[in-house]
Amino acid sequence: MEELNITNEWDKVFPLSDKVNHKKVTFKNHFGITLVADQYEPKEYEGKLSAIAVCGPFGAVKEQSSGLYAEEMAQRGFLTIAFDPSFTGESGGEPRYMNSPDINVEDYQAAIDYLSNLDNVDKEKIAIIGICGWGGMALQTACLDTRIKVTVSSTMYDMSRVAGNGYFDEQDSEEARHEARVNINNQRTIDFKNNSYALAGGVVDPLPEDAPFFVKDYYDYYKTKRGYHKRSLNSNGGWNVTAGTSLMNTRLLHYSNEIRSAVLIIHGEKAHSCYLSKDAYKDMINNSKHTDNKELLIIPNAVHTDLYDKKDIIPFDKIEEFIKEHI
Repeated sequence: MEELNITNEWDKVFPLSDKVNHKKVTFKNHFGITLVADQYEPKEYEGKLSAIAVCGPFGAVKEQSSGLYAEEMAQRGFLTIAFDPSFTGESGGEPRYMNSPDINVEDYQAAIDYLSNLDNVDKEKIAIIGICGWGGMALQTACLDTRIKVTVSSTMYDMSRVAGNGYFDEQDSEEARHEARVNINNQRTIDFKNNSYALAGGVVDPLPEDAPFFVKDYYDYYKTKRGYHKRSLNSNGGWNVTAGTSLMNTRLLHYSNEIRSAVLIIHGEKAHSCYLSKDAYKDMINNSKHTDNKELLIIPNAVHTDLYDKKDIIPFDKIEEFIKEHI
């Protein structure tokens, strides 16, 4: 049995709504890892509820953006969970601070397993929301899990593309990838010798004056009172240096044009990452028989982290409308 350290007091970066009930829950995935989630449901409802599993951003915890989304959607009549992925936050899994596209997809599927077996949930009405890198994982899960009726990705990253090509595809060459492989494999040798895993570092701190805007954007969320959390990888020491091995050797979204369920992809117009959502949407509808329930929504003037927590910018009305229409 895994030993989990679960915090019972409210320690989110957003306030607890008086319109929802909240509790911590746990469930196992098919790799035997126990996941910890915050469950939210409206205080007043009748009958069985539609349900939503939320995760992201990549390297964040449920006390940050995913919890805010989950709480907001619970206020709108859904039963929701925001979960910590394997190896992170309050969830189990060793070694810590690792990731894997296979295990991360399984995390979503385990969340759907859990929701499908709740007495107050209609198992035919389940949706998922993924934020940032978990937007890509959500789409990847939608390629596989037919129980999902609606998928929403917000300010999405395709982490496999970034791991293999670098930001903005600036390292999309055999030579650059070879150099990255050499560095990671050398680090594996060192980690084995030291019997520990070197951390890559979270968001840079202190912030250099000449940092690119997207780095300043991340700093403004993860390193300030706005979004800092003590269990967040991005707010602190980051992933293991070797954590991205699987993503470097994988490509997500290969079968995205076979997704039959509804998909809403949301991104900010001014986000450095907007190209990832635009390309993902283009690939999803290319030669697809299932385009009538797919939509790309670009939010004017919004940057990447605006869709993490700015409730006046995140299109929650649209998300609610889209899910209710297609679920």
